[in-house]
Amino acid sequence: MAQDDVARDDAARDDAAAAARPGLVGQLVRFALVGGFSAVVDLSVYSLGLHLGLSTYVARALSFVVGTTTAYALNRRWAFQVEGGARRAGGFALLYGTTFFLILGVNALALVVLPESSWKITLAWAISQGLGTAWNFVMLRLVVFRH
Repeated sequence: MAQDDVARDDAARDDAAAAARPGLVGQLVRFALVGGFSAVVDLSVYSLGLHLGLSTYVARALSFVVGTTTAYALNRRWAFQVEGGARRAGGFALLYGTTFFLILGVNALALVVLPESSWKITLAWAISQGLGTAWNFVMLRLVVFRH
């Protein structure tokens, strides 16, 4: 009987935790806020690195790592409210590594396809960033931070 009581308590606790998690819209809003904050962290570290005399490549690599680590911690804990672990951290790193190459390819394609104009580079960046952000949200929700 005691084992059945423990199983019922565990199931009730899991149900309560699931009910407390934000739904799709809540996760999307939190994901966007985390992304904005992580971008500020990324840019700040990049700027600081350049100010301290780091090469652009080293400063950018360092800022990417710090910004991505910030995004992982806040998305896991706040936006998606899931437990951590090596598997989730590895999945996150694989997703963001894949997304990095996805946005590079989309950006390059957009630069070839878009007509010449003063906004071409900015629009190519925006298209690639938008696609990468949408891809990350879907994959984080359905795969990496799945409940």
